[in-house]
Amino acid sequence: MQRQKLNFTHIVSSYYRKLTTVTVIAVYILILAGGVVRSTGSGMGCPDWPKCFGTWVPPTDVGQLPADYQEFYSDYRHQKNVKFARYLDFVGYSEVGQQILSDESIKDEAEFNIFKTWTEYVNRVIGVFVGFFIVLLLVGSLKYIRTYPKIFWLSFASFILVLFQGWLGSIVVSTNLLQWLITLHMVLALVILAVLTALFYFSNQRFTNSEALPRDKSRKVSVVLAISLLLLLVQVVFGTQVREALDLVAVEFNMLSRDNWIEKLGLVFYIHRSYSLLLLAISIYLFYTLFKLNSKVQSVVSYVKVLILLFVLEIGSGAIMAYFAIPSWVQPVHLLIGCLLFGWQFYLLLIFLFNRQAVKSDDYAL
Repeated sequence: MQRQKLNFTHIVSSYYRKLTTVTVIAVYILILAGGVVRSTGSGMGCPDWPKCFGTWVPPTDVGQLPADYQEFYSDYRHQKNVKFARYLDFVGYSEVGQQILSDESIKDEAEFNIFKTWTEYVNRVIGVFVGFFIVLLLVGSLKYIRTYPKIFWLSFASFILVLFQGWLGSIVVSTNLLQWLITLHMVLALVILAVLTALFYFSNQRFTNSEALPRDKSRKVSVVLAISLLLLLVQVVFGTQVREALDLVAVEFNMLSRDNWIEKLGLVFYIHRSYSLLLLAISIYLFYTLFKLNSKVQSVVSYVKVLILLFVLEIGSGAIMAYFAIPSWVQPVHLLIGCLLFGWQFYLLLIFLFNRQAVKSDDYAL
């Protein structure tokens, strides 16, 4: 049987498709920048939000700040935490709010460091660009409310999620990088990435020549991909726990003696390291399953090859951290590859769920 193609009318403009592409790329750049902030300990480089030391362009010298700037911004953050505690109390988490208010370490204010301040500032500037792109996506999606409502609702969801992410980022700063809030911030970033990936997919779907898969094979691959994606989310949680443990170890060693950090991370590190091999095995199984379709789905086989390559790079970057004293430059790369893995795997899942013509299995020589 000849390869079948889906013929759709081009209903999404070229401009909008390019905008979705740019936005997704910008989000990955923002994730990389966030990784650099985390690996360099620059998260509190700006003690307030959305401004940095009260201005839109941060200072370049401590002499530009008042003598009592540490006390001022410590009190500023405390007042924001009081409001946050009220929110937590309203939703039934009053104990968590009280723990935040009673934690004296949260009130500690770091000394001004020009490198950390500008590292965090660049991260925020990139975040502003991402927000701007998402606003443009929402405005551009209004023309598709009737003809292609998925575009509008996905862009609207990304807009709301980014607003919430911005607010959550301000709380992360006000709580002096409280660990569980950083983890929540990261998970929400993956949710935003998934929504934007879906927006990219549906914006470009009408222009994709789709290769038909047998119905049973398509369902099988979809199930395996869904399971793998869930397992990957679990791995992300393990990764954030390792990251939290690493932050504590770094403070314990005063950012020195990096050779000794790994042995202090505990069991969660070894679980995280070994778990990655399971995910790699699932990707290899996916490749084997698709390869049996004899070249009928070569483009999809190529997608899975990329997936396997990403897993290998992710494991390789993790090995570099484990055996070469956790070089600071590898940490953001490891994070970026992990997010690329998530986004690419989610994109593959969308292909098998929505972009396949169902045909009988006997139409293919398996």
